[in-house]
Amino acid sequence: MNHSHHLARQTRTDAGLAAVLRVAVSRLTRRLRAQRPDASLSLGQGAVLFALDRHGRMTPGALADHEKVQPPSMTRIIAALEERGLVRRTRHPDDQRRQLVHLTDEGRALVRADQRRREAWLAQRLAELTSEEKETLRKAVRILERLSQA
Repeated sequence: MNHSHHLARQTRTDAGLAAVLRVAVSRLTRRLRAQRPDASLSLGQGAVLFALDRHGRMTPGALADHEKVQPPSMTRIIAALEERGLVRRTRHPDDQRRQLVHLTDEGRALVRADQRRREAWLAQRLAELTSEEKETLRKAVRILERLSQA
């Protein structure tokens, strides 16, 4: 039985579709992650840079919650990023005991380079598709966006 026929049978139920969608999205995410321009950055460090880029400055506690890691682990990640000049810490304006973590210009530039590299890789892959396949993906993107908001 060929692969697409097997997939078609598997995706007939919601549970089957959920299973293959999870695997396909995970695989694509892994492939995209592998396109990182700076491999010396750990995945945890990269995730923090992306979070700060998306949400703006955050407290170490909020970053730990967001990344689902223990505060001591986040402290180590922030220290490593700070040492490389990718983030800086300032005092919280409302509470001197707390800190805020900001992206530096260099940190922001690294995030942009990372995004460009991943998008270039994806664009190359998209170039191999038919126009019908691309149209299907355009529709799928809207649906995936909706699923991720839910």
